[in-house]
Amino acid sequence: MVTAIVGAAVALLWALMHERSSVGELAEQLKRELDRYSPGGKLPSSRALVERFRVSPVTVSRALAQLAAEGLVVTRPGAGAFRAQARTAPAPAGDTSWQEVALSADGAADLVPRSVDASGVLVSLAAPPPGVIEFNGGYLHPSLQPERAMAAALSRAGRRPGAWGRPPMEGLPELREWFARGIGGSFTAAEVLITAGGQSALTTALRALAPPGAPVLVESPTYPGMLAIARAAGLRPVPVPVDADGVKPALLADAFRATGAPALVCQPLFQNPTGAVLAPERRAEVLRIAREAGAFVVEDDFVRRLVHEDAGPLPRPLAADDPDGVVVHVCSLTKATSPSFRVSALAARGPVLERLRAIQVVDTFFVPRPLQEAALELVGSPAWPRHLRAVSAELKTRRDAMTGALALHLPELALPHIPTGGYHLWPRLPDGTDEAALTSAALRAGVALTPGRPYFSAEPPAAHLRLSFAAVAGTGEIAEGVRRLRRACDEVWG
Repeated sequence: MVTAIVGAAVALLWALMHERSSVGELAEQLKRELDRYSPGGKLPSSRALVERFRVSPVTVSRALAQLAAEGLVVTRPGAGAFRAQARTAPAPAGDTSWQEVALSADGAADLVPRSVDASGVLVSLAAPPPGVIEFNGGYLHPSLQPERAMAAALSRAGRRPGAWGRPPMEGLPELREWFARGIGGSFTAAEVLITAGGQSALTTALRALAPPGAPVLVESPTYPGMLAIARAAGLRPVPVPVDADGVKPALLADAFRATGAPALVCQPLFQNPTGAVLAPERRAEVLRIAREAGAFVVEDDFVRRLVHEDAGPLPRPLAADDPDGVVVHVCSLTKATSPSFRVSALAARGPVLERLRAIQVVDTFFVPRPLQEAALELVGSPAWPRHLRAVSAELKTRRDAMTGALALHLPELALPHIPTGGYHLWPRLPDGTDEAALTSAALRAGVALTPGRPYFSAEPPAAHLRLSFAAVAGTGEIAEGVRRLRRACDEVWG
């Protein structure tokens, strides 16, 4: 039975990949043939294209849609597809140099520059060139995403009564209830807001908790997207060091006393990038220190659903043990599904909830209802727990494959902590290694890396790399990627 299910899944994935390839190939072939037709001339019918190229009607339809999106053809329902009219010459470029003065003058009075440096975020979002192994990815490889289950959920959601109407501003009550149960403690649906992805939720939280120019405490190292959010809001990220047991309470207390910061942003479970889990004896300490400082703790619980098979019982979210409203909790479905499945939750207690709700409504109105309905369909289906079990087993396999390959080919890299959750490792490079030079050499060798420098809000104590094992095709690609990384290291180290 298991063999049959696995075989069917493999066959489905192969069919999906083959169809995508066929659409691209057909679109390219039709592009090459467009010169045969004068502008406004009619292309062969869909039936003729199906017979000629021996592809499905869906492939023909998608290829024509791709050409229409590029402005090369025009489709008319019931009439067919026609070559588009020749494009007019582009207008001459204007002079935008005046904006340098305007934008600089606008920020002249800011205590903290509000220009946005997205380079640290783009490293994990940008797709590498063809043939380059993606050790820099921040999401599951398509083979690990529940594509079939998401497609079925979206299809069912679209048929729900009222699925295309306006949802409640706070989110669908059933979805808020599901997230509240996941947080645990005494959280209720009334204390949960549905947001469009974790990044959006974190942005809302920081805007609600800290005025421009204020300091905000962040773990060091931490997720570059968090540093970008803080700086774009005019906040000053203040680092608090993290070790294998999470943020250090004594240094956290010192940082609150020295800065008067209104909030700490932390990831207590499988911290990005170190993979650390906040130790049991530190959990209550962190909450006590923040409470005494009159400050909030923004808990980014981003990969709870990407636990590895050998992890054992997980600690509850900090929010579950906080009856006093110190914690503002963020969690998301995105990491465990797809980068485009941007559904998350923002949970809080007390007056701050109203401020979070107001900012959320002003910024985005609400998360599209069809996506919320699809989320409900997905997490309520038998496919959801099966998917989580499969990902849990596969991430452990990939983690072990990467740690084994690094030990074999790159023993120079220090790897003091091997996480039991998340999707990456955080090896320390030998002293004196130039991260930028190594990243460039690795790309020439055919592997994309994430350097460690963007993860620090101040001077880093050492050079690091973040190596993702979730965005690659499998263990074979991991082994080949580490061999390529060995060649790059040899080039840089001499």
